Order: sequence, then C-alpha cells, then structure tokens
Amino acid sequence: MLNRIILIGRLVADPQLRYTQSGIAVTSFTIAVDRSFASQNGERETDFIDIVTWRKLAETCANHLNKGRLVAVEGRLQIRSYDDRDGIRRKAAEVVADQVQFLDWPNRDQNMTIPSESGFDDVPF
Repeated sequence: MLNRIILIGRLVADPQLRYTQSGIAVTSFTIAVDRSFASQNGERETDFIDIVTWRKLAETCANHLNKGRLVAVEGRLQIRSYDDRDGIRRKAAEVVADQVQFLDWPNRDQNMTIPSESGFDDVPF
C-alpha cells in the first residue's frame, strides 16, 4: 500500500502553532493549489488543502512561513472523523507533512531570518 502526496501551493493564512498536552509542537495551515485544468466556463479552480506538521518541522513552519508564501509539501493523506457541535459525525481530510520546502523568499519588509547550518543563524532576507 502507498499513501504519498506532493503539493505545491500558497499559504492562505499564517500558520497556527499549538502544543499538545505532552508538549509536542503541531502547526496547521492551509494552502491553495490551482487545478491543472479549466472548468467548463474556462476558469481554473483552486483547491484549499489543510496541512498538519509535527515537532521540529511544526516550529520551523510556524516561525518562517506566513500568508502568501509558496511551499512544496510532501506527506500522507489522512482522513479523520470527529463529532461537530451538534453531535453529527463528520470527516476531515488533511495532509500530514513530513517535508515542507520553502519555494520563494520572504517579503523583505518582514525582516525574516532563515536558519542556517553554517552558523549564520540571523541573516535577514
């Protein structure tokens, strides 16, 4: 069996970082992914896909991504069930990412820093 998904899209809002009761970081965000074909009226449609990251990747995404950034996400599709406020059973689809690649540079007005393994941890771009 294989459950692997690769997406490229833009964040529709800033990532939301939270911690589980045991202190594990989890970040969620949504990306907009254009479909590769046009609809009957000639317009390209967009899918809005929920992404979840865990641990160090979650903290990295929360600290260095924001609305509008272009990312490549690789992970697995997860379908989970939950009960809504009215007690109705619902399903949600999300991608649990194990890799997120930043495909563009942050806006210079944001004074963002990109971590580096070369020792230059505070290089603004």
